[in-house]
Amino acid sequence: MDQPTLVLTGCAAATMAGGGAPGDVIPDAAVALGGGRILWAGPRVGLPAEHRAAPRRDLGGRLVTPALIDCHTHAVHAGHRAAEFEMRLNGASYEAIARAGGGILSTVAATRAATEDELLAASLPRIDAMIAAGAGTIEIKSGYGLDRDTELRMLRVARRIGRSRAVTVRTTFLGAHAVPPGHAGRADAYIDAVAIPALREAHAEGLVDAVDAFCERIAFAPAQVERLFAAARGLGLPVKLHAEQLSDLGGAALAAAHGALSADHLEHLPDAGVAAMARAGTVAVLLPGAFYALRETQAPPVAALRAAGVPMAVATDCNPGSSPMTSLPLAMNMACTLFRLTPAEALAGVTANAARALGLRDRGRIAPGLRADICVWDAGHPAELASRIGHPGPWRRIIGGAWDD
Repeated sequence: MDQPTLVLTGCAAATMAGGGAPGDVIPDAAVALGGGRILWAGPRVGLPAEHRAAPRRDLGGRLVTPALIDCHTHAVHAGHRAAEFEMRLNGASYEAIARAGGGILSTVAATRAATEDELLAASLPRIDAMIAAGAGTIEIKSGYGLDRDTELRMLRVARRIGRSRAVTVRTTFLGAHAVPPGHAGRADAYIDAVAIPALREAHAEGLVDAVDAFCERIAFAPAQVERLFAAARGLGLPVKLHAEQLSDLGGAALAAAHGALSADHLEHLPDAGVAAMARAGTVAVLLPGAFYALRETQAPPVAALRAAGVPMAVATDCNPGSSPMTSLPLAMNMACTLFRLTPAEALAGVTANAARALGLRDRGRIAPGLRADICVWDAGHPAELASRIGHPGPWRRIIGGAWDD
């Protein structure tokens, strides 16, 4: 057995080993770390003899949780869409703004005009804010290029972020995010001539961990998504899907049929989609920031997802238009307040279930053998993290066994 380099004591531990079950919280805990991994976690009185001589750090009664995981973001982009905020306040819908050339396509123009270094400089403040709020792993999508060169540029920037910050970055190719102006009315041609070839080039360059698409009336039809998913399968890449945000096109069931890691948004998810996700083990990623910013009124069917045993993750959906948010604790609060998740479900949503939504088995819980990615909070109980409207963030992070300080 590896020898611990440090034992954390004087803490309560929300291990998330049971996905948010009551037994996940250990009031007087000890956590042994070594070699960048968790060696042991449990009640302090049960600390194994082989760990008792290791150096200890008393945390003064603070709470420890797994480091948070933001499993759905569009954090790499240029420009802003503040004008659309006022347009929505005056009654314009997200769909109407998009059809008029705003929305995603507005960000596409700004992102295409940015160099790689400019794009990195614009994105790092958002990443730093996410890290300050407790994130240890962040998913970053492309999708604001909608051409070969810019899609690859976005993914390269995402990889650079992972090398320049103490955070794991998982990249997602979202070339099927919207139909660009040059292919207006020709979505099929765009998928075949741009999206699939760009995906293959990005994969050949080692830039892609998963593939996503936006299945919606203002974006891509299920048959078009099917072709992109077939290409992803041919490359051995997992898939996920923006589904049922504005209408029901059967996207979640389509995603589940392809064994998708997740289906995200889900405000208009029907019972058949819930059942399909339950059978496939597809995670429901809830995005309350977009629901809030777009002033939606139809919430995802949380009770049906809960009853069917569909795991629910929570993410910021950080993007310049419909969810300009970088705080996972705020997303937790919104998920509880707007969608009626319990605080335990919200914490599981940004830890254990978020890891599952990214296909990561080595994090999201405090358990032996997993990465030592941990947040230490000035809190005594995990419910405090969701109950505050915008928690100030953790006291410290431990990432791969290394302290922020």
